[in-house]
Amino acid sequence: MDSRYSKLDEPDYAAFAWARYKALMRWMTLASVLAVVAGLLILHWVSGPIPPLMMVFTAGGIFFSVLLGAALMGLVFLSAGSGHDDAIDDPFKDTI
Repeated sequence: MDSRYSKLDEPDYAAFAWARYKALMRWMTLASVLAVVAGLLILHWVSGPIPPLMMVFTAGGIFFSVLLGAALMGLVFLSAGSGHDDAIDDPFKDTI
C-alpha cells in the first residue's frame, strides 16, 4: 500500500487548518454557552423554578451536546476540505 498525498502533510497548511478548526471551536463554545442560557431560561419559563442539581445536569447536557456536534462536524469539514479523505487507499474500490 502506498500512501497518497494530503494537504495536511504540509506543515504550513496543517497549521493553518488546525488554527481554523480551533477558531471554529472557540466560536462554538460561545454558541454552546448561549444555548445553555437559552435552554435554562426556556425550561424555567415553562416549568417554573428549577432545582439546582437539575440546572447543573441540564446545562452540562446542553453544553456538551452542542460542543460535541460542532467538534465532529468541524472534523468532517477539516478532513474533507484538506483532501485528507482522498488520501486513503480504498481496499473495496475494485469489488463493486
